[in-house]
Amino acid sequence: MTSFGRGFWASVVAVAGLGGVGMLGSATALAQAELVGDAARGATVGNTCLGCHGIPNYKNSYPNYRVPRLAGQNPEYIVLALQAYKSQERSHATMHANAFSLSDQQMADVAAFLAGKPLQPNPAAKPVGTAPDAAAVCVSCHGNDGVGITPQYPNLAGQHADYLERALTDYKRGGRKNAVMAGFAGALKDEEIKALAEYYSSQKPGLDTSKKRSTRFSSR
Repeated sequence: MTSFGRGFWASVVAVAGLGGVGMLGSATALAQAELVGDAARGATVGNTCLGCHGIPNYKNSYPNYRVPRLAGQNPEYIVLALQAYKSQERSHATMHANAFSLSDQQMADVAAFLAGKPLQPNPAAKPVGTAPDAAAVCVSCHGNDGVGITPQYPNLAGQHADYLERALTDYKRGGRKNAVMAGFAGALKDEEIKALAEYYSSQKPGLDTSKKRSTRFSSR
């Protein structure tokens, strides 16, 4: 393991000593992530989300990058992300406006609708391509195949490379607040961030664009 990897693992151990709360933001957020979402309700509340997340390769206008694929994502993670946008721990004006009025239950419902069936780890799967050196640290949370080891960690497999690159850059520069991710991303060079993003975006099976409202959710 590189000296970077050893140093980062020390920070992970320090956070874990606090019960892992720092990895998620707060103990409250972890409890709220246990809410059971209803996809049928989420189809109504989150229908407007499909204006961006339901269009393949749809791009954020400025800065320019593709919005994340959410089909196959862990719903619990989507709830935590929405909470972070609501509290402005993540900087994105449109997402802040959309998340601000949502209750935790509504977030859980929307997450269930957008995510559908989450990706599942496949121990027999072989990684696509050669993992960058920095990925040796990523696997502790995001698995060897880019599938989060717990529902509170995001699945990265098949995610848009430019979105992953933007997310890591935001952690590095403070646009997203997370002690562990800030420590990890802050030590990465721009070319290492790009390599990680390209690697995880190539993993299979991967995330997909959320689907339009199913007729089974429609009232008659």
